[in-house]
Amino acid sequence: MAHYIMKMITFFPAIVLLVVTTRCTTTAADPPPANSPAMAAPPRVPAFSVAYMDRSVNPGVDFYHFADGQWLKKNPVPPDKSRWASFTELAERNWHLIHEILDAAVLQKAPPHTPLPRCEVGDFFASVMDTNRIEKLGLKPIADDLKRIDRIKSGQDLFALLADLHQRGIGGIFHADFGPDSKNSSIYAVELRQGGLSLPDREYYLKAGFTEKLKQYHDHLQKMFGLLGETPAVAVAHAETVIALETELAKASRTRVELRDPNKNYNKLTGHQLTAKTPALLWTIYFADRKLAEPAYEIVGQPEFFEAVNQLVQERPLSDWKVYLRWHLLHESAPLLPTAFEQENFNFFGKVLSGQPEQEPRWKRAAHVIDGNIGEALGQLYVEKYFPPEARARMNELVENLKVVFHDRLEKVSWMSDGTRAKALAKFARFTQKIGHPDKFRDYSAVIIRRDDLLDNVHRAAAFESQREIARVGKPVDRTEWSMTPETVNAYFNPQLNEIVFPAGILQPPFFDVTMDDAVNYGAIGVVIGHEMTHGYDDQGRKYDADGNLNDWWTAADARAFDDRAQLVVDEYNAFEVLPGLHVNGKLTLGENLADLGGVHIAYEALQRALAKDPSRRKTIDGFTPEQRFFISFAQVWRTNIREAEAQRLATVDPHSPGRFRAFGPLLNLQAFYDAFDIKPGSPMWRAPEQRAEIW
Repeated sequence: MAHYIMKMITFFPAIVLLVVTTRCTTTAADPPPANSPAMAAPPRVPAFSVAYMDRSVNPGVDFYHFADGQWLKKNPVPPDKSRWASFTELAERNWHLIHEILDAAVLQKAPPHTPLPRCEVGDFFASVMDTNRIEKLGLKPIADDLKRIDRIKSGQDLFALLADLHQRGIGGIFHADFGPDSKNSSIYAVELRQGGLSLPDREYYLKAGFTEKLKQYHDHLQKMFGLLGETPAVAVAHAETVIALETELAKASRTRVELRDPNKNYNKLTGHQLTAKTPALLWTIYFADRKLAEPAYEIVGQPEFFEAVNQLVQERPLSDWKVYLRWHLLHESAPLLPTAFEQENFNFFGKVLSGQPEQEPRWKRAAHVIDGNIGEALGQLYVEKYFPPEARARMNELVENLKVVFHDRLEKVSWMSDGTRAKALAKFARFTQKIGHPDKFRDYSAVIIRRDDLLDNVHRAAAFESQREIARVGKPVDRTEWSMTPETVNAYFNPQLNEIVFPAGILQPPFFDVTMDDAVNYGAIGVVIGHEMTHGYDDQGRKYDADGNLNDWWTAADARAFDDRAQLVVDEYNAFEVLPGLHVNGKLTLGENLADLGGVHIAYEALQRALAKDPSRRKTIDGFTPEQRFFISFAQVWRTNIREAEAQRLATVDPHSPGRFRAFGPLLNLQAFYDAFDIKPGSPMWRAPEQRAEIW
């Protein structure tokens, strides 16, 4: 749940585009793509239900199975998923609703030169679904890039080509982003970050627990190079080269816990300073080829990483880097290439790393491609069809109710001094929310989208986004912009804009349900709202001031008081065991765990205020009081079945704790939870008062 947006990591570089107006390239008489399946009815609405509960379980012994036990028994992970949870249930239904939009858009009839999102979406969808065309083209879509890699003769060639690949959304070696400057959030800046790995995390290259996965990765590389036409011996050698280079990049990379400290990952360098530190990394060529005038400064997230890359570029021959770039081009293109490449890519990254037996159907993978490339065009169609204005109004009302509670808590929290409190309240006064969708949708009319040109559609869309981002470096930040598409089933907090954002996609059951009682809604979307609000004051968010700048506005004593309370949360989650011998990383997941804790506290109090204001709403329903339904609703949001490989992967990379621990972990810190279910000392769910954390 609830992404915490520090820096977006999907910015792409710019190229100069021929500006044309896209138009629908079909008429109502045209057939759908050859392999477009008949649409199935959308899955049922995954609303709150007491039928999900297992009432034979004592809530004081195992609250998770008490609230979710029957659902867990009856909902195994589908073969085309690595986990199945309330989020994936809702997302699955949402994708079926989107499928209706996509199929209608494919058949859209419009006059030539009509700049409609339906045309853009329909043509893009058709290009993904035309597998006959994709098979016929073979490797032709990447043939020119493969030749350009082969022609690299110097460091200048290497960095010019790397810039061009980054322009079109093809990664490698490091990341370059273009977003608000964390210490001057009113303007856009360039940020350089560690990157260049294909496996989910540095741990996969360096820890003994992933030895078998690394061996399987070697086998996958060998097979993929073989599909490129290399002999077995050459394919083995190239696989070893890629792993050797990526292992060195992994050694130079910071851990995910280290990456959570925004101050340590903010290092402002002028162009001259960066060049002096990394002379082998040809930044002048790189920025020039990305059509970016050399910036006045760069924010370097991890300087030691770039110093290590500088050394690697000098030590490793160009032939190794050519192999490395061939691999990254192939790896990132594979899902859009013929079946042999796509299937082998899934065999490793889906089956091996996540334990997923089958791929999702083609139409759904196509929907993901469109969401990721022209997502606001799809979002405009989604909002028109599925998001009524009254849903936005009701959500704004709920947010305002939660804001009142949180404001009161900031005024009264006992451990904070008056000076820090005044600044906390000043920050909260600047806090804003975005609900449903942008007021103005992004215009993609400059992107050339063709029904017979899938991979280049993706590259042109990435280049368009890059051009848009790079053109703004040094200019004022657009505070109306969204970092998620309207159809997304999620939410986020952006510390640099001091805002919470709720896309239309999440404003559906089980999170937001106008047919349900207050207790259920406050236990679901209410907690999500409180979760996002308190992200502004978690271990990361609290380091940003009212203007969204990294700025230490806390007294030393208040910071220590906060950290002491946060450590109780670290200790609690460290004790949870994901798999035998594998525990939750309490430091990696701290921000999300703190937000869950704050969200539950605030939403529960908001419910109590709503019930006090209108006592007629205090009803026992299905045998449960409003307080009990609140906690059951919260736990049902986190119902999850998951495959073992995916559980291992997420425990390594995900800043969110596993769902089964999120379902009750925050509740163990609330006396109201114990009171609601008459849980006494000595019960497995009991947590001693001195071990409980309460911050907001």
